[in-house]
Amino acid sequence: QVQLVESGGGSVQPGGSLRLSCVASGSISVFHAMGWYRQAPGKQRELVALHTNGGTTRYDDSVKGRFTLFRDSAKNTVDLQMNSLKPEDTAVYSCNVGWGDWPDLRYKWGQGTQVTVSR
Repeated sequence: QVQLVESGGGSVQPGGSLRLSCVASGSISVFHAMGWYRQAPGKQRELVALHTNGGTTRYDDSVKGRFTLFRDSAKNTVDLQMNSLKPEDTAVYSCNVGWGDWPDLRYKWGQGTQVTVSR
């Protein structure tokens, strides 16, 4: 019903930048939310940045001022620009999209892309 294709992960030195991209395709054309989450080894998955149809973008406090979420609703893409990367940003980053109307809300995860920040 919905397919997500992620790209842009990789390895970078502290202070560097990466841009993650996620493209949603399929039979659903309108999403009430699109965003990125991450999971570091031994930790729970956490929200990085999320944009909802209300026009609000929410960021985790740890990435505010460094990461920026770009959503193109016409193309159903959501990019995460990551600047001033730190070793603690190392994690598997996954795109997530949501659609449907309450109570029939649906969500889809991307396959995940590794981001490694080290010297």
